[in-house]
Order: sequence, then structure tokens, then C-alpha cells
Amino acid sequence: RLENIPVFGQYKLKIDVIGYKSIEQTIGFDVKMPTGNNSDMGALLSALDKDLGNIKIDIAEKTLENVTVNAGTTGLKLGIDRKVFNVDKNIVSAGGTAVDVMRNVPSINVDLDGNVTMRNNSPQLFVDGRPTVLSLDQIPADAIESVEIITNPSAKFDASGGTAGILNIILKKNKRVGYSGNIRSSIDSRARLGGGADINVRQNKLNVFGSLNYNMRKSISAGLTERTTLIATPQTYLKQEDSSISKGEFMFFRGGFDYFIDNRNTVSVSVNKGGGKFSPTNDSHSTIDSLYTIRKQSQNDRFSNSTSQFDFTGITASFKHLFPKAGEEWSIDLTQNNSSSENSNQIKTAYYSDPLSSFVKVQDQLQTGTGNNTNLVIQTDYVKPINDRVKVEAGVRGQWRTVDNKNNFYLVTSTGNVN
Repeated sequence: RLENIPVFGQYKLKIDVIGYKSIEQTIGFDVKMPTGNNSDMGALLSALDKDLGNIKIDIAEKTLENVTVNAGTTGLKLGIDRKVFNVDKNIVSAGGTAVDVMRNVPSINVDLDGNVTMRNNSPQLFVDGRPTVLSLDQIPADAIESVEIITNPSAKFDASGGTAGILNIILKKNKRVGYSGNIRSSIDSRARLGGGADINVRQNKLNVFGSLNYNMRKSISAGLTERTTLIATPQTYLKQEDSSISKGEFMFFRGGFDYFIDNRNTVSVSVNKGGGKFSPTNDSHSTIDSLYTIRKQSQNDRFSNSTSQFDFTGITASFKHLFPKAGEEWSIDLTQNNSSSENSNQIKTAYYSDPLSSFVKVQDQLQTGTGNNTNLVIQTDYVKPINDRVKVEAGVRGQWRTVDNKNNFYLVTSTGNVN
């Protein structure tokens, strides 16, 4: 952006870039002073701001000596209202899910069950700046470009607000000119397979991209809990041993295109599609010693076997207009996400008393559930930076959401009947 240039006269713009041919262009302001009673000051002021549009330069066909440049982006960027963590080259979480990515992001806490908290609360999850029906374990780590932490979100994201903030996951999208792509695969010590492929084609005003990821999940965990209660009557001692194995697999596809109408107007459409299935099992053995002479011990063995599967589809269409001033833009977006899920969990618990061989009873429980979610968001936003520290945001947002969840609880008798 060139400023403080006299409006009268002709100027010569010369552009020199290493590896490209020099280009010269004569430019001037179309300023016509008002004559007579004609005082159209609006036309006069608009002529003082000249947009040069796209200037194309040709490659200089000259053989140069080899030059190797090593560069990289910083892991953390601080914005006006957010922290941005670049995780696209994080090999620690490669082949995993977004949960594994969050374990390596500062100020984010992830427990053993994969639950994410920020400032002791559960944050809202966004993908590419829009609400999503996906959970973190349904997003592959290989598809994530960066993670934005917004601790005090403005009404642009959600007018209802929230105390925990927003986790905004930015997915990868290549915009390099020409043809590009990559294929990747992985295997670990537990024989978990993973792989994916990306392709991008950009020619003239059109950019087309696609990405496919596949991951197998297998986690093994064990835990031991020992607790002595001294203030109760009678005093008790608890020992609990847990072991669990979780297996599963899921796929994730993302594709779309960007159409660059000109250097300031862009239309984009993207589609997300995926699904998966998980089968966790858990075995727990508990022993309680009452430290009392009449009844010393009791124990129970609990075994749970679960299955869950999910499917989701999301589509986003957007239009963005960039103003001559850097950072000033207007956009309109339409986002729709649909998801469905099914799950079942059977828990068998056997109770024993003192002596431990004395069998009491077996409780067999079955839980099943289904869910269907639809989320539609229409939003338009205007952003105008005032300076490096202050910006103005305005917009309108409408959201329609339907949630249909059904859960059933049963007791299974010894004959196999379900009540």
C-alpha cells in the first residue's frame, strides 16, 4: 500500500523480484476538478484511492546457482484476541486424533478419558471458525494445521458467550500454484495402521483440494487405587484394579474448491465426510476390607463391553471480500453439519461376601442409545482494523439446531431376558 503520493501527474511503477522479469507500468489518478456548479466531491474522493489489481510478472529463464533456504514458522503466534499454535509438523501426535494434539498444547488439560478442559471448564469446539457437531476424537491429527485458543470470544463466534472460551481447529488447505500432493502411512509398536493422501490443483482462478485420512485406534491402560477411610465407623480399606483395551478405526475426508473472482473477492465451498467404530472393554476388580471383626471383606468384579459408531457430513459455502486496507474484510458463510451415532454398553457385576467364595448375586445391565444432530449456521461479518491493537467487528448470525437423543436402560436376567 503506497500512501502520501501527489494526485496530479503520471508515475512509473517498477517491480523487481529475484527470479522474475522486471516490469514497468505507468499509473496516475483520474482526478477531474469540478467545473461550474458541479461539486461532486464523492467522485473526487473515490478517485484518490486507486486499486492496481493483480499485476502478473513472468519468470526469468536464467540458470542460477543452487540456493538452499531453511525456514519454518514459529510454534506460537499471539493475536489481538487469541493464541495460535501451529501443530502441522508435530510428529508426536501424527497418526492420532485431535485429542492427542491437545495434549501438547499449553493451557489445555486432557484427562485419561480424553476430556478436554480450559480454565477448569469445557470449551466450545469450532472447526475453521464455525461450530461443529464433531468431537475431538473424530478429527484426525494429520488434518489439523493449527489450534486457536480464544479465551474471551466476541459475539462474532457466539452471542450466548461462555466462560471457558473456544477451541478453534484450523484444517489444512494447500493454496500453492500448480499441482501438488502427498501420500503418507504409519505403523506403531501396537500394529496400529494409519495413512492418508492430499492433493491440490490451482490453475488461474480455481483452487481444488482434497484430503483423505484413515486411522486405527488401540489403547491399553491399567490402574490401581488404594484408599483407607479412617474417620468412618467401621474403618474401611479399598483396593481397586482396573484394566481396559479400546480398539477402533475411522476415516475422514475433506474436499472443496476456491474460486478467485478477482484479487479481492473469493467464493469457497468445502465438504467434510467421515465415520468410525470403536469397541472399548473394561475389567475392574474391587476388594473392600471393613477392618471389622464381624464382616471383614467383600468384593465385586465388573466387566463392561461397549461398541459405538458414528457418521457425519458437513458442508460450508462462503464469500469473502477484501478491502484495500489490510485486514478489512466482509464475509458471508453458510454452514450445515449433520451427525448420527449408535452405542451399546453391557456391564456385568458379580458380588461376593466374606468368605470371598460366598457368591451373592450378578447384576447384568444393558444400555443402548442413538443420536441425531443437525446444526445450521448463517453468518455475515465485517471487520475493520483501527490500528495494531484495536479493531471493529460487526455482523449478524442465525443458528438452527436440532438434537434427538434416545437412551434405553435394561436389566438382563439369568435366562437372557431383557427387562
